[in-house]
Amino acid sequence: MKFADLLISCRASGDLGPMVQSIPYANFLDLRIDIKGDEFTCILPFEKKLIGNPVLPALHGGATGGFLECAGLFYLLWKMDTKTLPKTIDFNIDYLRTGQPRDTFANVVMVKLGRRVANLRIEAWQSSPDKPIALGHCNFMLDA
Repeated sequence: MKFADLLISCRASGDLGPMVQSIPYANFLDLRIDIKGDEFTCILPFEKKLIGNPVLPALHGGATGGFLECAGLFYLLWKMDTKTLPKTIDFNIDYLRTGQPRDTFANVVMVKLGRRVANLRIEAWQSSPDKPIALGHCNFMLDA
């Protein structure tokens, strides 16, 4: 199935699961997308393979960063009327707390939407949205 057809099918069903499975790194992370009305939450289920420091233990920073970027990407695929994957222009991460060995959640805020570029802020948290473990700031190139 072509990407555009898969995207149309996922939007019609309200389930981005098949889209997640079509992107190898998102599939590796076993990401989940929870959409309730206008509320979008991306979920990174905990797995031992995501531990970067077994002494603490703590989530690997690359897994956290990849999770944030994927959350932004899927948010745009859900929110925008696009038929192609947005392309990452730049991505910055602020690591605020150690990621514990448990499920991690991400909420996305559209900071600014232009004709060709979307600027997003992504907040990853575990115990409470008021205590983020990481913040992502990213710009994506949209369809021309």
